[in-house]
Amino acid sequence: MGFNSLMRKQARNFNVRICTMESDMEFSCEVKWKGKDLFDLVCRALGLRETWFFGLQYNIKDTVAWLKMEKRVLDQEVPKEEPITFHFLAKFYPENAEEELVQDITQHLFFLQVKRKILEEEIHCPPEASVLLASYAVHAKYGDYDPNVHKPGFLAEEELLPKRVINLYQMTAEMWEERITACYAEHRGRTRDEAEMEYLKIAQDLDMYGVNYFLIRNKKGTDLLLGVDALGLHIYEPDNRLTPKCSFPWNEIRNISYSDKEFTIKPLDKKTNVFKFNSSRLRVNKLILQLCIGNHDLFIRRRRVDSLEVQQMKAQAREERARKQVERQRLQREKQLREEAERARDELERRLIQLQDEAHMANEAL
Repeated sequence: MGFNSLMRKQARNFNVRICTMESDMEFSCEVKWKGKDLFDLVCRALGLRETWFFGLQYNIKDTVAWLKMEKRVLDQEVPKEEPITFHFLAKFYPENAEEELVQDITQHLFFLQVKRKILEEEIHCPPEASVLLASYAVHAKYGDYDPNVHKPGFLAEEELLPKRVINLYQMTAEMWEERITACYAEHRGRTRDEAEMEYLKIAQDLDMYGVNYFLIRNKKGTDLLLGVDALGLHIYEPDNRLTPKCSFPWNEIRNISYSDKEFTIKPLDKKTNVFKFNSSRLRVNKLILQLCIGNHDLFIRRRRVDSLEVQQMKAQAREERARKQVERQRLQREKQLREEAERARDELERRLIQLQDEAHMANEAL
């Protein structure tokens, strides 16, 4: 045990920094805490109940790892410096965001993470889809388009499009803003939550959405990429992350075994060949195994009746959305009545001025 680890063991508390996609939080934790204790604390601070999608990620040498829930935090290979930094991120993605994501905070965290991955080109996005997604991101931030408020240049400081898309065309920043604003103006009437959900509904159809990629070798020693996502396992050529050579859906996999750096995928159909591959790094193998188990568990869970907790959450979400809808309609009606009253007042003022002018002219004629 190193000196830093020994000092940690002797201390009663240690400090952590949690980085979310929106802000950072700092906590003081007890040395006996397990990963679950810290994770639950963060979820409570965020007001998040759909905890099964998320995890605490940290950097370790040349890869990343996820904090294990059942082990003590300090017994894991976490960074040595305090505060220990963890990233609160989505570890698993839904198959259908609109059907599965219940809480607004869950949806918002997914929106921020997916938007960041698209902008950093970890998810490939065609130009037209990029512009449409950018328009929904703008709506989520600024609300309804108002030409008196959102004047040319209001998006000058915003990062909205992947650099690859910008470099494809000889267009100025003003031209891109004009295109995005034209789409943005068409989304009038949506709330922030609705704009974020529209963003996710488009993004989830992109080829690289929700896929974790790993460099592997098959039993012949050929370099390949393994993709792990909500639907199953996919094998890619190293230079093509968009179209898999073959896929193994979770419902067609009988077993995944791991032994001595080698993974074996056994299809449900015993006539189909077993696929074997390996990764040279133990940490990566552990990460692959974690993601396989977690994604498969969620795949099975989606095909069962919702738990009582989830049913209650969905009922509460429906009630909250209905309440917001009624409130929004009330505000719209008040706004409409106010605008009508202002138009009537303006008309009366115009008529009064007209009558005053006519009276003035009549006096002059007399």
